[in-house]
Amino acid sequence: MTLLPSFQPGLHALVVGATGGIGAAFADLLHTDPDVVSVTRWSRSGGVDLTDPASIDAAAAALTAPPDLVFIATGVLHGAGLSPEKANSQLSAAALTTAFAINTVGPALVARAVLPLMPKGRKTVLAALSARVGSIADNRLGGWHSYRASKAALNQLIRTMAIEQARRNPEQILLALHPGTVDSGLSKPFQKGVKTLFTQEESARHLLRVIDQATPAHSGLLLDWQGEVIPF
Repeated sequence: MTLLPSFQPGLHALVVGATGGIGAAFADLLHTDPDVVSVTRWSRSGGVDLTDPASIDAAAAALTAPPDLVFIATGVLHGAGLSPEKANSQLSAAALTTAFAINTVGPALVARAVLPLMPKGRKTVLAALSARVGSIADNRLGGWHSYRASKAALNQLIRTMAIEQARRNPEQILLALHPGTVDSGLSKPFQKGVKTLFTQEESARHLLRVIDQATPAHSGLLLDWQGEVIPF
């Protein structure tokens, strides 16, 4: 039974960031779907580096079929020289640059490369992992400056690109998606006190359901794992 009945059979999918976490689970589920013809996985280990625009353009040019579904599952919250800020005094140019390069600029360049390749005349979706903490309207606690700002910028880019694509390809849908808290390397240090923690497969199934239920009226929105709209 297909996971995406709202799409035409014979679907070609592209998953960016598919070597681990939600991206890998998402790609694995698509691989089992009888209506999905191909699942292309992009990753840094496979030669696609979101901080290298040329690698993105080269990978897009090498696609063997136009993608009906593009899922961008990349993101960074912490790592070498990067951790969620707790105070204004902890802001650094390096941390901000890293967060924006991976959480904002990379996904935008992927969209720039693949949107013109996606079919017209039927439902197609480009979705990028975002986060509720990227909502300016929902920000009541502060902190996590770099991550919040980079995801807020991603949400705005999805919205802006969706407006243009509505004219170019009216059946195409662009989404920013909040997966909830998922048991992954990104959330591992911050899981204490979390009421609901999803496995990666559970999260991927939730997001596939949201994508399947999405219509052009949802294009440009930030949706949570239940399909509810999160205000920007």
